[in-house]
Amino acid sequence: MRKELLAIRKLLLIIVVPLIMYLLNLLSLIFIPLTFALFAALLFSPLMRWFKRKGVPNFIGVIIVLLIVSAGIKGTYEMLQLTGKELASADDDFRNKFEDRLNDVVSPVVDMMGITPKKDETKLHALMSNDKVSDNLFGNVGSGLNMTKNIITMTLMTLFFMVLLLAGSVNMQKVMELLIFKQKHASVKTFRQIEKDIFKFIVVKFILSFFTGLGFSLACYAFDVSFPIFWGVFAFLINFIQMIGSVISVVVLTIFALVELNLTGTLLFFILIITGVQALFGGIIEPILMGKSFSINTVTVLIMLALWGFIWGIPGLILSIPLTALIKKIMEKFPGTSVYARIMS
Repeated sequence: MRKELLAIRKLLLIIVVPLIMYLLNLLSLIFIPLTFALFAALLFSPLMRWFKRKGVPNFIGVIIVLLIVSAGIKGTYEMLQLTGKELASADDDFRNKFEDRLNDVVSPVVDMMGITPKKDETKLHALMSNDKVSDNLFGNVGSGLNMTKNIITMTLMTLFFMVLLLAGSVNMQKVMELLIFKQKHASVKTFRQIEKDIFKFIVVKFILSFFTGLGFSLACYAFDVSFPIFWGVFAFLINFIQMIGSVISVVVLTIFALVELNLTGTLLFFILIITGVQALFGGIIEPILMGKSFSINTVTVLIMLALWGFIWGIPGLILSIPLTALIKKIMEKFPGTSVYARIMS
C-alpha cells in the first residue's frame, strides 16, 4: 500500500510540475511583476517594521517607500538619458571609423549572402538595404516597441503588487503558514530567514554591480574608449543576470574596443583589466559577502538560469537566483525534500 502511494505521489509530481511551469509561462504578465513585487516588499519589510515600532502609521510608511522607489526610477531614467546624450555626441571621425570596422566585419556575410553592392555603396549599406535584412530589422523594431510597452506595464503592476504586500493586504507569512508549514512558529522563522537572505542578496548585488560598472567606466576613460558612462551603466544593469551577465558585458565591450584599440598589447591589457574587475567583484568579493546565505552550487545555478530563462525570458534570468534560494530554503524545512536541498548546496 505504501509503495502504491509513493508511486501515485511521483506520478502526480510528474504531472503537476510541467503544469505549474506552463501556467507560470502562460500567466507571466501577472506572475513576473508579482514576483518582483514580492522581493521588493521583502527588501523594504525591515524598514516597515521599524516604522511600526516608532508608531508611524502604515500608510505613511508605504508612501515613504513609494517615494524611495520613485527616486530610484527617476535616477535610473536620468542615467539612461545621460548615456543617450553621450552616444548622440559621437563625432564624425568616430562614426566613420566605426563604419569602416563594421564594413570589415559584415564583408564575409555580404559575400556569403550573394549581395552585390551598387556603385559607391558600401557593403554595410548594401546589407542594410537588402529586403530580407530590412524586414527583419523592422520586425525587431516592432518587437522592441512591444517590449518597451511590456516593461512599462510590468513596472506599474509591480508597484501595485508591492503596495498591496507592504500595506498588509496580502500577508505572505500567513500564506506560507496556511499552505506550506501549517505551523505559525515554523512559518515565521522561515519567512524571516528568507527575508534576511533576499535583503542581503539584493543589497550586495546592487553595490557590487555599481562598483563593476564604475570599474568599466574608469577602464574606458583610462584607455580612451568611447562612451565610458554608457558602458558603466550597461555593465551595472546586465550584472544582475547571474553568471551570464558578467560574460556578456566583457565580450560586448571587448568587441566594441576593437574599433578604437589596435590589436596590440593595449587591447590585451584593456581586456585583462575589465575581466579582472568582473572576477574581483563577481568571483571573489560577492561569494565572500554572501557567505552561506544561499550556498547554491554552480550546476544548480546554471540549470535554474536555463529553466527560469525558458519560462520568463530575461526577467526569469534576473529572478532565477532569488527564486532558487526561496525554493531551497523551503525544501530544507521538510524531511522529504531536505535531501534535494542538500544536493543544490
